Amino acid sequence: MKQTLDIDLTPQQYTTPDLLRQAVARKLGLDAGDIAHVHVLRRSLDSRRGKITYHTQAEVYIGEEYIAPNYQGQYKDCHNSPAVIIVGAGPAGIFAALRALELGLKPIILERGKPVEERKRDIAHLARTQQVDPNSNWCFGEGGAGTYSDGKLYTRSTKRGNVQDVMHRFIEHGASPTLAIDAHAHIGTDRLSGIIANMRHTIIEHGGEYHFSTRVVDFITQQTGATTEVKGVVDERGNEHRGIAVILATGHSARDIFQLFDNKGWALEAKPFALGVRVEHPQQLINEIQYHINPQNRSQLQYLPPAAYSLVTQVDGHGVFSFCMCPGGVIVPAATDENQQVVNGMSNANRSSGFANSGIAVTVSPSDLPQVAQGGPLALLRFQQQVEQHIFQSVGGSITAPIQRLTDFCEGRMSQNNNKSNYLGQTLNAPQHELLPKFVVRGLQQGLQDFGRKMRGFYTSQASILSVESRTSSPVRIPRDETYQHIQLQDLYPCGEGAGYAGGIVSSALDGINVIESIYSKHIK
Repeated sequence: MKQTLDIDLTPQQYTTPDLLRQAVARKLGLDAGDIAHVHVLRRSLDSRRGKITYHTQAEVYIGEEYIAPNYQGQYKDCHNSPAVIIVGAGPAGIFAALRALELGLKPIILERGKPVEERKRDIAHLARTQQVDPNSNWCFGEGGAGTYSDGKLYTRSTKRGNVQDVMHRFIEHGASPTLAIDAHAHIGTDRLSGIIANMRHTIIEHGGEYHFSTRVVDFITQQTGATTEVKGVVDERGNEHRGIAVILATGHSARDIFQLFDNKGWALEAKPFALGVRVEHPQQLINEIQYHINPQNRSQLQYLPPAAYSLVTQVDGHGVFSFCMCPGGVIVPAATDENQQVVNGMSNANRSSGFANSGIAVTVSPSDLPQVAQGGPLALLRFQQQVEQHIFQSVGGSITAPIQRLTDFCEGRMSQNNNKSNYLGQTLNAPQHELLPKFVVRGLQQGLQDFGRKMRGFYTSQASILSVESRTSSPVRIPRDETYQHIQLQDLYPCGEGAGYAGGIVSSALDGINVIESIYSKHIK
């Protein structure tokens, strides 16, 4: 017999198999020996009101054998199938390719960066030399920017598609099965890179192709009456790649693609984004705040994961919010070209660094920038570039990160000394309240103090801020219609974060799946 059960568990009960079985048995009025297996379907950690609880839904097997779920995808041999060109090997492109194999289409992936194995070496070189390779860095390369993040797989975009299918593809390729049950699942950078490589092997094995170090510089178009059709793309070496459709999944930092569209007069839109800083706290402090644990009684922490937080407020009509929060993480230099200073966060699977960091950003829209609002669809992109360049110059023309104590930033004074930081590069004491745009500084100063009222202990001199967190999302949208095609260009499918239609790994993956299904419906079905 199999029975579904909702049960609240202490961290000790949840993490200790014998205690878990005993708790389930008590709730069902059974002996623990009667239970063959407990399979957790869903879990979420609740630390409100000072009582730490795992809200758990489980399948309980009583006198019945447990059979583990099968996460294997149903891929077809697509060596000789109709080809779809996919520009970009981030989450949108990879998941479009995996779904293409299930539908019987041949994905041909063109990626400006390198395979994840080589990309690792380039990133290590960047950290060592402070020199940025514009095609292989924390944003560009196999897996996209998400490969070097926390690997968070939480999304509110549940109406876009089957989130569990995305989780199953990750599990199939090496992720822990706990992804299917966690309310806020994450993989970790150290594991995600191997999973991305395994996905590549699946795609190639079933007939797909990868072309690395292949930057797209133009599109092959054909005019049929009043309709412009896209037949393929041209790379920087002059090679043509043709297919029944082109998926454009280049990510939020492929500024050359936005410029190409603008040069050709193809439709683009300025899109609101957000700009701010990385805030870094000692992880132990965040744990004690979020779990309401007395510093003299930390024994419960051994059963708990490093704590996260999510904060939001309003300042002068601007949203101020935390995002990409990395418990036990590090801060990384995320510039994609020379003359830029950009920071981002990442963490490994065990989240063990001793530091917690999160982006804290202020929303930016054209109305905030009347001086650049007349700059057309690339106006906010230009503003983003200007801020990155200004921070770069302020620290002496390098990817050194300006650092300041959080309280000093909010009170408008230079720090006399700074906290230790986990930034993977050099830091420089700098008055960031004078370097960032005034409306962003005002939003951050008031927002951070408000966060301190909502989360007692957050506002502290133990915390640091580093600049600039500017790649929160794309400041440009490539408009498309209800079939996911560009509004002017048939068979060109803007997709994912770079097109302005996603905001993370899962939403990008879902967008890639939806796009390839639309292509299949138009050309094959």
